[in-house]
Amino acid sequence: MKRNEKTNDLTDKEEQLLSILWQHGPLFVRDMVALYPDPKPHFNTVSTVVRSLEAKGYVDHESLGSTYRYQALKRVDEYRRRSLGHIVKSFFNNSYLGAVSALVEEEKLSADDLRSLIEQIEKSNKSE
Repeated sequence: MKRNEKTNDLTDKEEQLLSILWQHGPLFVRDMVALYPDPKPHFNTVSTVVRSLEAKGYVDHESLGSTYRYQALKRVDEYRRRSLGHIVKSFFNNSYLGAVSALVEEEKLSADDLRSLIEQIEKSNKSE
């Protein structure tokens, strides 16, 4: 797998900026800065982060006059799926059951949550 295809190579700042692009669509850097919560990062900081995302293959730009408008190349569901797969492979010996068990042990999932998951699985199996 190429470096720019790995999902674990994004910093928290890169993920935050990518999230802004997923939520709002193509944006100029000044618009991205405006969408950050206070305290807002400096324009140059956001510009650096977006160029890093572009170098990693997550973002592309189009030239509009003397400025660029950036857009996400990867969809959020694709990123989520690949990130989860990486976590399960790296930390749970490629066992999704192990990942869910860890969530139960850490009390991140309740019995009601598990019942809901079972219902989703059963519903999904019936529609196949």
